[in-house]
This record gives sequence, C-alpha cells and structure tokens, in this order.
Amino acid sequence: MNNSTSILSILGLALLPISQIAAAEPPLPGPVAVEQARVIDGDTMEVVALIWLDQRVTTRVRLEGIDTPEKRSKCIAEREAAEAATKLASDWLERNKPVVLRDLSHDKYGRRVVGRVQSADGRSDLGETLIAQGLARRYDGGTKQPWCP
Repeated sequence: MNNSTSILSILGLALLPISQIAAAEPPLPGPVAVEQARVIDGDTMEVVALIWLDQRVTTRVRLEGIDTPEKRSKCIAEREAAEAATKLASDWLERNKPVVLRDLSHDKYGRRVVGRVQSADGRSDLGETLIAQGLARRYDGGTKQPWCP
C-alpha cells in the first residue's frame, strides 16, 4: 500500500459515522480486569480497567442484553425500581470483587462500551442477577418496553 492509499483510507474512515467505525471493530472477548467500578444506574457503570501492563482506561460500560428501569422516569414505581436496581448492582459489585469485563464491544452509537460484568471466577453475572431479581429485562437493542402501565 502506498502513501496516497494510506491517506485515502484514513480520510475515508474519518468520514464514516462513528456507529459504522464502532461496528467495524471486532468484539473483545476478555476477560478484562476491573480495578475500580462505580455504578451509574442499574445497567451502566464507570470502570477503571487494566488493559495492559500499567495501562488503565476509565470508561462507562453498559451491561449487554439487558434494560433496567430509569431513574428519571415520570412513573414513581419505575424510579423506585431503578433505585433498587442501582443498589443491587452496587451490592453485587462489592460482594463479587474482583470482577472482570467480557464480550466487549461499542454501543450502537459508539459512545459507550457494552459488555458483561462477571465475578472473576465466572460464576456470577451482574446482568443475569438483575434479571433473576426482576430488576432488569432482556434487551436486544430494539424499542424498550415501558416499566409502568
């Protein structure tokens, strides 16, 4: 590949929407060690992940394949369920330290990382725990179902 081809390839990539660039990246199977985690809401957390020797990345991770109630909902019952999901996620993280990230990819907008959060031994999965407790639903990326009638 000559220099003009390289520059054109880079420029072509720069003109693509972020979602297309993100989709082009292969998923990262993990495990990726999490050194610190802070729950944002039931299905999103901010983590400090060790990705290489002395290389740490701070990023938000959305749990793959689930949807939890929203804290900003107009429905009181949904806001209460969102708080319960957030508390369960925080408690789960505390009980299962150290945790790892698996099956990482970009979200459909290229803004966040999407993946699974598991105990280091792989015996417990945060998303599955939230579903089992009725505080999350399976989510395939389509239209979200309301939590309140």
